[in-house]
Amino acid sequence: MSEIYFSVVIPTYNRPERLVNCLQALSQLDYPRDRFEVIVVDDGSSMALTPVIEPFQSDLEIELITQKNAGPASARNTGATRAKGQFIVFTDDDCQPIKTWLKSLETQFNLTPNALIGGRTLNALPENLFSTASQVLIDFLYEYYNPQPQKASFFASNNFALPTESFHQIGKFDTSFPLAAGEDREFCDRWLHRGYSMVSVTDAQVYHAHHLTLLKFWRQHFNYGRGAFHFHQLRAKRGVGKIKVEPLSFYFKLLGYPLQQPMQQSKLLVSTLFLLSQVANISGFFWERNQKSHTLAHQLSSENR
Repeated sequence: MSEIYFSVVIPTYNRPERLVNCLQALSQLDYPRDRFEVIVVDDGSSMALTPVIEPFQSDLEIELITQKNAGPASARNTGATRAKGQFIVFTDDDCQPIKTWLKSLETQFNLTPNALIGGRTLNALPENLFSTASQVLIDFLYEYYNPQPQKASFFASNNFALPTESFHQIGKFDTSFPLAAGEDREFCDRWLHRGYSMVSVTDAQVYHAHHLTLLKFWRQHFNYGRGAFHFHQLRAKRGVGKIKVEPLSFYFKLLGYPLQQPMQQSKLLVSTLFLLSQVANISGFFWERNQKSHTLAHQLSSENR
């Protein structure tokens, strides 16, 4: 029997239908079955997931772990503690990898075995305006922060892989984030700070089926802003530096980016949603900062009584 090369870790919470689609895609991977395992971490779902997992046990080496609800960062860490593979690959339950996903990752690990490798995410819901805007925004951020594939600086945790040993050495995902927003950014920043490299591999692709409405789109980016504040707080504790504000040219490029991309949706509407995302992000950032200030003031007041 071959040594397990990849451990695919999937956090999931109350989305059995999407998990089924993810597992179906994994069962169709063009990769030796004895070379990878799948670890599903149920983050306190209200329904039992054993009936969801059982049909795939004949096609995949799959394990289901259940924990109390603690968020996807905690669930990823839980899954990683059980990983037997040389490399851990993280994806989400609403993602569907293409058949050559693990082959592409293996090819790159043969070249850069100590790197954090990030793949490309594709929109599985092009008919949804808000899902399209969210994905095109991620595409822009990847192009902006990863202009050189061998010197990348940011990957979302729904499609990245790294050596198992290094993941544990660096301290796993930080579970102190108030929401599931920003812990992947902080992990990438900490990874680079420790002297490791990050490499972008665009042919390691997954389709992301994240159905959004206007309200969900606003909440998503509001929460990103909250996570951004916490991210900068953690960086400050590490003594990395002050908050870096992007230049005005960043925002001009941001708003113009959708107008240059092929898409089913109105490019002008997507550009408008980009603007809304930044308003939501800034609102979330300052909301979180005010919450922290009020909490600190309350603590100081209590101590002085």
